[in-house]
Amino acid sequence: MMSINRALSQKKVIEENKNLKAQLDLRYGMDNIVGQDRRMRRVFDMIDSIADARATVLITGENGTGKSMIARAIHRRSNRRDKPFVEVACGALPENLLESELFGHVAGAFTGAIGDKMGKFLQANGGTIFLDEIGTASPSMQVKLLRVLQDFEFEAVGGTKTHRVDARVILATNENLAKAVAENRFR
Repeated sequence: MMSINRALSQKKVIEENKNLKAQLDLRYGMDNIVGQDRRMRRVFDMIDSIADARATVLITGENGTGKSMIARAIHRRSNRRDKPFVEVACGALPENLLESELFGHVAGAFTGAIGDKMGKFLQANGGTIFLDEIGTASPSMQVKLLRVLQDFEFEAVGGTKTHRVDARVILATNENLAKAVAENRFR
């Protein structure tokens, strides 16, 4: 009798999981992105063409133009759709907090680090990490991010163990990064 109840409970959890995934598709799929003109159709085509690519994606646009929605649509249409989607508002955090948030930290790495903390990159492993407001990253943070983008590895703050990560990276900014690169403000 116990195994029957367990099987029924497991079936219920599986059905609920399917239902929640369908709700995510409805909420974050391309059906919620409004627009029928030529430019929006081009955006939809780009989302479809890059959804399964391994490449890092940069989304640019003014505040309030739906960069997060586009990032979620890319994730939901990708082969990583069943894995985590982790969003980080880089501009909302001071640099020392951002580093710990992205890469995690080990106990004793700094005052108040009483235990190990898993960073957002490891939380997104197998899935997608969306770094919004990437243009606000300091030069030292850019170096650390560049290592993850190129080598898919990093160390937690205060740690010595190198972590490998398999996460699709989507970046967004409202800044002109080409200009920032030309002015040596961005790598």
